Amino acid sequence: MSGNDVIVLEDVHAYYGASHVLHGMSLRLPAGSCMSLMGRNGMGKTTTLKTIMGLVEPRSGAVTIKGVFANGIAPNAVAYSGIAYVPEGREIFPNLTVRENLLIAARSGPSGTKNWTLERVLELFPRLAERLSHWGNHLSGGEQQMLTIGRALMTNPEALLLDEVTEGLAPLIRDEIWSVIEAIKGEGMATIIVDKNVNKLMALADQHLIVVKGEVVFSGDSAALAAQPELLHQHLGV
Repeated sequence: MSGNDVIVLEDVHAYYGASHVLHGMSLRLPAGSCMSLMGRNGMGKTTTLKTIMGLVEPRSGAVTIKGVFANGIAPNAVAYSGIAYVPEGREIFPNLTVRENLLIAARSGPSGTKNWTLERVLELFPRLAERLSHWGNHLSGGEQQMLTIGRALMTNPEALLLDEVTEGLAPLIRDEIWSVIEAIKGEGMATIIVDKNVNKLMALADQHLIVVKGEVVFSGDSAALAAQPELLHQHLGV
């Protein structure tokens, strides 16, 4: 394993009850790199992110975070190690204001970094700056998504896991979120992105994994994937 890998999964098998979801899932996320997980619904992409976060414990195989064996570690310990998760469905605090939602998550990163402050997040999301005193449940879907990403950044993470963060949003808001993801990548933060917009992922990510029934059937960069359009058609319908 390379010394600069933030997250490594090796031959991970994971289950929901008796249902076998991940079948030997393996990936390697170097520091500062951007990875996409592609695949149809129900193929194990979200389960992969939840397994990294400790929300699903592998039956076998190994999860390693920053060189430390992480099977069975509690999700809050994974978060404090520098991994932030923006789940599908947003999960903001509806009865807190925008300011409170952001400040409740504020802390230094694992190495003491404080790059992401309230001011910096509001600079990234001007819409939130205009709505600081609004309750979470008074925001539009797009604003809630911005708030969820902003809240994750307030933990000053070393890696950010984004699960379908543009799903169901208006095109203008989607473009705004993609610009933000690009800016985050430009900061050198490692990211794993699950999304259906193949063109955006191809333009942004350094490495792509196509996941079919809990297994990686393709791993490579954008040039390698573009050279095999039949894979995109077969596994993503594009």
